[in-house]
Amino acid sequence: MSGAARQRILLSLQRRLAWIPAPLRQRARALLGRDLESEAVVDGWAAPLIPSAAAPALEWPAVEAAPPAVATAATGSAGGASQLRCLLVTESVDASGMDEFVAFLARRLRRHGILTAVMVASDDPAKGIGGIGRALADEGIEVVDPKRAAGPAWMRAWRPDVLSIHGSADWPLEAAAELGIPAVETLHGMHNLFGAAPADVVRRRSLVSGLISVSEMVRLQYLALDRELDPARILTIPNGVDSHRVQSVDRARARAALGLTDEFLFVSLARHSLQKNGYALASAFDEVAAAAPDAHLLICGRSDDRSYTGQVMALKQRLPHGDRLHLRQNTPQVAALLAAADAFALDSFFEGWSLSSMEALASGVPVVVSDVGGAREQLTGGPAKGALIANPLGDPLAVDWAAISAARFREQANRAELVDAMTALARGTMPLDSRAAIAADSLARFDDELCIRRHAQAIRATADGRPLVLSGDLAVAATTIGDNHAR
Repeated sequence: MSGAARQRILLSLQRRLAWIPAPLRQRARALLGRDLESEAVVDGWAAPLIPSAAAPALEWPAVEAAPPAVATAATGSAGGASQLRCLLVTESVDASGMDEFVAFLARRLRRHGILTAVMVASDDPAKGIGGIGRALADEGIEVVDPKRAAGPAWMRAWRPDVLSIHGSADWPLEAAAELGIPAVETLHGMHNLFGAAPADVVRRRSLVSGLISVSEMVRLQYLALDRELDPARILTIPNGVDSHRVQSVDRARARAALGLTDEFLFVSLARHSLQKNGYALASAFDEVAAAAPDAHLLICGRSDDRSYTGQVMALKQRLPHGDRLHLRQNTPQVAALLAAADAFALDSFFEGWSLSSMEALASGVPVVVSDVGGAREQLTGGPAKGALIANPLGDPLAVDWAAISAARFREQANRAELVDAMTALARGTMPLDSRAAIAADSLARFDDELCIRRHAQAIRATADGRPLVLSGDLAVAATTIGDNHAR
């Protein structure tokens, strides 16, 4: 049997795991995943999306540099407040949206009189200090990975006044409790708690002084799991748009570099992983491509699950319009891709707060986003900027790993909505405001300085033993939960 034939059989078996008896399912997943891991590699960026004889290689257009994100050291006080030492604890500082946000806090809290350091706390030896962590260290911010055995001693030596927790590790919270250091946890999503026993959730929550949610959806998901929690103890602080990441690229040059002329380009800046649901997005896009002959879809990101990536790659080969589906690796040229894009699409099962859709809106790109954390805040109110469609599983509060696994290769609850919204965008029948209006509204609504001031106030309140209540102009208005469509 040829390698290609064997690969097709393995992929087909993996899609049919739902029909395998439960006692065999977990072992089958492990065996099939291991056999598929070495196969799937999406395309790199050597060539344009649409190559031509005149431009066989891709040359990225120039980017107008954004102001540097200077990590100035805290000196004494800011705004009359005394300096604090805040240790940011995270499970990774490499490339994810959470990693980016931790870096945002590490840099910008210093402008508010809060000295920061970053500690990696993960039991996965493969994580360590990644690209974002090395960039922070180059800017003069202390970034360490002491591991579980040495972590408590390092914390004692650094002497933080408060911990800001990001990720699922328990031992930093336990060490902080023993050292008498208050901690506030920021919930970037509920994936670490899918399937968790309520008693374990309560035990972890007992180790923190307060909880911050990055979106109202995550807050509701958490309260549905931890029914004993006083709702006043979990505060929603919407993520902001980091203005230093919004860069200017000439749209005509960006499109030319990718080989685009009159094509309508959907961009999905999303890791190749089950969470991002690329298989369903690619499958739905084939219907869009049939209705809009000039439509193309680019899914671009790091491959976190190579067996799942293999399924999407095999689907591309089976689709009638697979030649207009582009699967590419991650690239730092996000500004160029958003400049070239006509629309952004994300059909995730869950998010805490999607930074990629937020960056798209801040660049003026209309979006189609499933009902996940942050989507309602991003799309409700203001100018017409796209469509909020239902969650792939229907009820976003019912999402867990078992439901996601069962639905991953099947037609999902929101498919018709997804196809209709993308088709309307590609045909130009969806009412939209200008790119300039979309960008201006998003940058104003989710101002990065307002976000960092809110986090600074919450961190100071935790250090002082006060409740997490934002006062004055930092107060957050409740998000209205309304119709699934935001036009």
